[in-house]
Amino acid sequence: MDFQRSFQYQFEDKEWISKLGLGAVITLVPILNCAWAGYTIGIIRNVMAGAAQPLPSWDDLGKRFMDGLILTAAGLVYALPLIIAVCIPTGIMAASGLISGNNDLQDIGQVMLSAGGVLLFAMLCVFFAYGLALSLIFPAIEVMFAREGTFASCFKFREAFNMISRNSSAFLTVWGITILSALVVGLVVGMASALVGWIPCIGWAASLVLSLGSSVYLTSLRAHLVGQFGRLAYGEAPLVTAV
Repeated sequence: MDFQRSFQYQFEDKEWISKLGLGAVITLVPILNCAWAGYTIGIIRNVMAGAAQPLPSWDDLGKRFMDGLILTAAGLVYALPLIIAVCIPTGIMAASGLISGNNDLQDIGQVMLSAGGVLLFAMLCVFFAYGLALSLIFPAIEVMFAREGTFASCFKFREAFNMISRNSSAFLTVWGITILSALVVGLVVGMASALVGWIPCIGWAASLVLSLGSSVYLTSLRAHLVGQFGRLAYGEAPLVTAV
């Protein structure tokens, strides 16, 4: 795997400014921003197919949007346990507040509030563990979706785990580089934004550009790494059309 190329391939494309720039604008539009998730799937497909220029065009915005919508829907299904984990204790705590308004039920309300607080803390621990596990497995899910392009392909757990276990060293390297890159770029952009942010109007605009630019760069970097992992795992297996 050529990890170094993931950091620079974007700038080898003569149209990188328009492709990533349009992507940055799209991320600002609610609902339509699903198209950016679909665009990253296009990058994964192109890398898996060995394309010389992995950045896709935006000619078929509808396909980008549908791919992103399917992947987002799958992500929401995976996130459902996290949503439930937070809603249950917060619901108990909210109910305790209503009950406490009744003098005859204040003791019960206090017990419910304490129980809800303890349960919320426990659920937050589960939230963290589940979120970490999800961040580990999701790249494999993206690879399977890039290959097959169906909602069902996002839930082939056995295939995902087998893919990771067969290529665990490469997978963990990809995951580690992704996390480290996000931390480093985030730190650099944060410092740069702090330096220019105090300038009225110009500084604020520059901070927004830096934020959007770093976001699309990091996601395109990650997509290339995931695509390389997918190519390692499956070789030149048949793919959904890469463009």
